[in-house]
Amino acid sequence: MWVRDDTCGLGPYRADLVGTYWRWEQDPALLVGYGRQQPEPLEARTEGIAHQLRGSNIRFTVYDLTGETPVPAGVTTLLPDSAVRTAEYVVMLAPEARGKGLGTAATRLTLDYAFHITNLRMVWLKVLAPNKAGVRAYEKAGFKAAGTLREAGYWLGQVCDEVIMDALASDFTGFSAVVTLVD
Repeated sequence: MWVRDDTCGLGPYRADLVGTYWRWEQDPALLVGYGRQQPEPLEARTEGIAHQLRGSNIRFTVYDLTGETPVPAGVTTLLPDSAVRTAEYVVMLAPEARGKGLGTAATRLTLDYAFHITNLRMVWLKVLAPNKAGVRAYEKAGFKAAGTLREAGYWLGQVCDEVIMDALASDFTGFSAVVTLVD
């Protein structure tokens, strides 16, 4: 684990978990949440992971630490724009990991890493407006609503707004797993 708290840890993005990542990505609730209309074949996902592992994006496997052994439970990704020291944030949780606070914990740990290791000044995301659970989890982790893209997404076949949220390094206060590692 690179960064952790009592319930959640972030570790390396792993090629040997491609089948697991793919299974999570094909979950209908995740497809709705991302506004995607079609699944992806495992073969295409397997081909794509090599590119992802070599790319400049920052990817973590999220681990559930509440049991006896760490269990992969999702992925978080930072898509950095190094010219302006910002990044877009994306999270994906396994169906069995949702509703346990892991999304909030993983998001907070990823922000901690972004601000204290990568030295980003701002992280932003887009979330479909009807995804109320996602919006609440992001707010608990430190994101704030910054604007709306009107009719930019789809939710269950209906056009919907996308909410833009951001988190600033200057606003990131409270417990830091990174700072406690170096103190």
